[in-house]
Amino acid sequence: MRLRLLGIALCAAQFLAPSSHAEPRHGLSVFGDLKYPPSFSHFDYVNPDAPKGGRVALIGPVANDTFDSFNGYILKGDAAQGLALLFDTLMARAMDEPDAVYGLVAKTADLAADRKSLVFELRPEAEFADGTGVTAENVCDSFRLLSTLGHENIRLTIKDVEACDAVAPHTVRYRFKSAGIRDLPLSIAALPIFSKAYYAQHDFAKTTLEAPLGSGPYKIKSYRTGEYVAYERRDNYWAKDLPVNRGRFNFDEVRFDYFRERTAGFEALKSGILDLREEYTSRDWATAYDFPALKDGRVKQTTLPDETPSGAQGYFFNLRREKFQDIRVRRAFNLAFDFEWTNKNLFYGLYERTASFFESSPLKAVGAPPADELAILEPMRAMLRPEVFAAPELPPVSDGSGQDRKLLRQASDLLDQAGWAKDNDLRKNAKGEILSAEFLIESPIFERVLGPYVKNLKLLGIDASIRIVDDAQYQSRRKSFNYDILSSRFGSDVTPGTGLRVFFGTASADAPGSFNISGVKSSAIDALIEKAIAANSREELDIAGRALDRVLRAELFWVPNWHKASHWIAHWDRYGWPSIKPKYDRGIVDTWWYDTAKGN
Repeated sequence: MRLRLLGIALCAAQFLAPSSHAEPRHGLSVFGDLKYPPSFSHFDYVNPDAPKGGRVALIGPVANDTFDSFNGYILKGDAAQGLALLFDTLMARAMDEPDAVYGLVAKTADLAADRKSLVFELRPEAEFADGTGVTAENVCDSFRLLSTLGHENIRLTIKDVEACDAVAPHTVRYRFKSAGIRDLPLSIAALPIFSKAYYAQHDFAKTTLEAPLGSGPYKIKSYRTGEYVAYERRDNYWAKDLPVNRGRFNFDEVRFDYFRERTAGFEALKSGILDLREEYTSRDWATAYDFPALKDGRVKQTTLPDETPSGAQGYFFNLRREKFQDIRVRRAFNLAFDFEWTNKNLFYGLYERTASFFESSPLKAVGAPPADELAILEPMRAMLRPEVFAAPELPPVSDGSGQDRKLLRQASDLLDQAGWAKDNDLRKNAKGEILSAEFLIESPIFERVLGPYVKNLKLLGIDASIRIVDDAQYQSRRKSFNYDILSSRFGSDVTPGTGLRVFFGTASADAPGSFNISGVKSSAIDALIEKAIAANSREELDIAGRALDRVLRAELFWVPNWHKASHWIAHWDRYGWPSIKPKYDRGIVDTWWYDTAKGN
């Protein structure tokens, strides 16, 4: 499960460099100039003349197998996929720049020289789907709803806003509690804009299957809970010809289908029920795509390069449980996972081992800490593990046998040292408690990977098991931290920021629904997160990020998994796409189009 903030990327590059002459700007960037000038007509990675029409039916990137709400911005319920298509934001992200946004509802943005306030001038023509105008009052009321009733992960990212003021009908001013929150302005620019009048009549704090009113490019066309939700392109979308939107949102219909099992989704692709599917299983990508429609060219296998940081996928321990508090226990679990055997025998050698929380990124720590990182870490030495000051923690490398005796002996010794002695083939502590570990999953497909790992843990005397639950139970247990070990993925962006608090900050550790899966609580980690957030240059950010990476890795609160630098896409040959792929996105729903010459 890749964790993202309900349509808002948690770690998007979000520093706003103020203009030296303090004039409103058409866009905002992080550590440099904007790529696109005020007169730009469209992003480089779109076809500005792309035809409109057709549909795409796909499985979304989130692995939920059902939904029960069209409110994706609160803790309650399982939100439908694609809800971001309903709502505009003040500014839109350029997906070929690491950290730039350009005007959407907001025509310009003006960051004060002291960085304590930000003024947006709205486009008077902006309107909701019912024809009512998008005004400053709508923007400020949206902020009120999100900051008071929204999901805890959203509230945490905007907690440093002091106030939102509707200065004039189309002028919004945000005031900040302090000047040092680099991410805050763009976090605000990326918030969805709701209709104040609509939510005066509807309770924002409740789940609902009533289609909400938005101002975005799509509206909900139809749905069936647990089966699909379809979005219909709005011909009268007010912003369809803006530079940030030309060549985008080309499908008349975007449909997200839901399946209980991945195999069912694969069969739906083969039969033509699905138009497109991203494959996440290496075995299937290597062996299963041999059906007639693929052999005769009606279905294509396309590999899209992934130039974003790979983030960190792994098995995360729930540190809220006492049995995982001892790092020797966590290290033993790491030693028992044989990636080399798994990659060769289950993944066809298609993956690389993940080691860092910022894999494939300049923030990945390598070797002993140099002087610039030591300058940050030395004042915290008393709070840090000694391993931080050596080469960063790396996953063990096995002999590829599946049961590396050397590594398993090391794991056994660690468990002995931690007070978990073997008693009739089970590990017990001085209280007589059995060392158990339940892996919570939502699909049987993960059993083939976990099975050999669980077998090794049992050899060590750990009462390891796999618990498969449906999506509703899975989401409920995840939100309430009712699990031992959870498979998850921390999705990093090019310029991590306040989202780091959500994933690793003490304040988020016990917040219901938090993305701090392991419940990490560390004043040193908190301080390093703030150091990264306050960085005034990319160089400063990279240094702080590498120092943070060392500390996170030294805590061993996960068993690192694997990654690859590509997306595996299988699709019916009905589509066209621009010659340039957006560097930091798949671009499928955003920039592809239905090709009538191919369609059938």
